[in-house]
Amino acid sequence: MSPTTRAFTDRLGIALPIVQAPMAGFQAGRLAAAAGAAGALASLPGAALDARRLADESALVRAAGVPVNLNFFCHAVPAPDAERQRAWRAVLAPYYAELGVDPATIQEGPGRLPFGDEALDAVLTLAPAVVSFHFGLPAAAIVTRLQQSGAQVWASATTVDEARWLDERGVDAVIAQGLEAGGHRGMFLTDDLTTQLGTYALVPQVVAAVKVPVIAAGGVADAKGVAAALALGAAAVQVGTAFLRCPEATTSGPHRAALASPAAAHTACTNLFSGRPARGIVNRLMRDLGCMRADVPPFPTAVNALAPLRAAAEARGIGDCSPLWSGQNAGGARDVPAADIVRGLAARL
Repeated sequence: MSPTTRAFTDRLGIALPIVQAPMAGFQAGRLAAAAGAAGALASLPGAALDARRLADESALVRAAGVPVNLNFFCHAVPAPDAERQRAWRAVLAPYYAELGVDPATIQEGPGRLPFGDEALDAVLTLAPAVVSFHFGLPAAAIVTRLQQSGAQVWASATTVDEARWLDERGVDAVIAQGLEAGGHRGMFLTDDLTTQLGTYALVPQVVAAVKVPVIAAGGVADAKGVAAALALGAAAVQVGTAFLRCPEATTSGPHRAALASPAAAHTACTNLFSGRPARGIVNRLMRDLGCMRADVPPFPTAVNALAPLRAAAEARGIGDCSPLWSGQNAGGARDVPAADIVRGLAARL
C-alpha cells in the first residue's frame, strides 16, 4: 500500500483501505460487523435509523471489536405540498388498483429526516470513528463538535467543485462518488446530472484539487477496480453493490433476484422512488413512467406514495415498484458471506 493509503488505514485502525458503503434500507449492524471483522471499515446507514435503533445496531459492530462509520443525510426538509402529493398519487392510481392498495392508507410525513440535534446527541454518545454525510454537510458548528469528539467527518462529492467546497469546510476525507455508483447521488451544489463524472475520471481530479484523503466510490466491484482506484491516487475505496447479495444484507428477494439476473446490466438514475436521483436496475415502474419526472414530490416525501406499492408487489415476489439500487457494475455481487467479498476486493493489495 502507498504511504497515503497506509496513513489512512492506520489512523482508522483498519486493516484494509476498503469502506463498506452505508446502504439505507438494505443493511444494518450484521453486515457492517461482518465487513468490519474482515478488515474493511464497517458502516451503518444512520439516515434510516432512529436513535434507539442506531444504538442497537452500533452495539453489534462494537461487539465485533471494529470501528464504525455512521452515515447521515443533509437534505433540506421540503414544505408540505398536498396538491403535488395528490397529483403524484393520481399518476400512480393504476398501480394502486392493480395491487389492491387503498391510497387512503398512505402514511403522511417528512420521510427521512436530515441530521439534527437528536442525531447529534446520539452520535456523540456512540463515539464512532467516522461520521459521514450525503448531500453536503450540516452546520459548521455541528462539524466542529463531531471532530472535537474524536470522529472524522467525511462527505460525498460528485464533482470537483463539490470536493473543493467540502475541503474548504474542513472535512477529514472526501468520498468521490462517480456516475457508476448505485443508490442516491450525493450531489448538493447542483441538480444537473450531466455534471457528474465517472469514478475513474473524477478521482484523479479530486485528488489534485483537495488536501485531504479521497475515497473512490462507484463501479468498484473487484480487486482490479480497487487497484485502479488506488493507482489514481485514492486513499481507499467505498463499495456497496457487491455486498447486496450477501446473507448479512437485508436486501429483498426480488432485489436479490434482479441483481443475479441479466437485468442488472441495465441501470439508470431515477427520482421516482424518493424524489432525488438514485441509480437502480431499470424495472417496470421506470419503464412505464420514465426514469426522471418533474412531477415527483421532492425528496424524501416521494417515498410515502411508493411505500405501499413496493410492499404489495414484493409480497407477490416482484420488484416492479421497488428501488432496486445497484451500481453499473453488479458483477461483484455474489451470494457469499460479506467476509468473502472483502477478501476478494483485497486480493491485489
